Amino acid sequence: MRGKFITFEGGEGCGKSTQILKLEEKLRSAGIDVIKTREPGGTRLSELIRGLLKDEETDPPCDRAELLLFLAARAQLAKNVIVPALSEGKWVISDRFSDSTFAYQGYGRGLDLDAIKTANDFACAGLRPDLTLLLEVSSETAEKRMRAREAKSSTSADRIEKAGNEFHARLRRGFLELAAKEPERIKRIDAEGDIEEVWERIWNYLKPLV
Repeated sequence: MRGKFITFEGGEGCGKSTQILKLEEKLRSAGIDVIKTREPGGTRLSELIRGLLKDEETDPPCDRAELLLFLAARAQLAKNVIVPALSEGKWVISDRFSDSTFAYQGYGRGLDLDAIKTANDFACAGLRPDLTLLLEVSSETAEKRMRAREAKSSTSADRIEKAGNEFHARLRRGFLELAAKEPERIKRIDAEGDIEEVWERIWNYLKPLV
């Protein structure tokens, strides 16, 4: 039996990483074989591409190059990790997938959505998530969480995180439009509140699949 492909989406500081860890733990406790991955990343090549995408000093990618790098990383991850795992009956949880490309490079950067769809379909070779959880927080909450994360990890915001308020407002609107187009797949999650409150909202959508 084919496994399930679950993706988490949302703007910066929405709390995806925390909830992904809780879902991984819950599924393993239920005896489900789980693979957790991220975009861009998840393979050696894809992780190298991730480094290129975060470069803001030597040769930062232009918008079109950024799109193509994301798609190259996705193609490698899909073929070498996600599709084989699903065929073995494993569940795959991914921190971001195709919806992020439409939101960030389409709505955020302003690249043509039809062109992105054609290129993304080629990269994914038909692979689509079974369920996408879109975590939503206010811009104020996102900013607060990002600053707390940076302080805790002693890191600074990356090139895309520093793209500006207008950019992040556009991508949040983009996510909402994507959810409106595919309400059966993309479930909007109120990610305000404490971790356990948000987890209960997420688990309500996962229970029928387990």
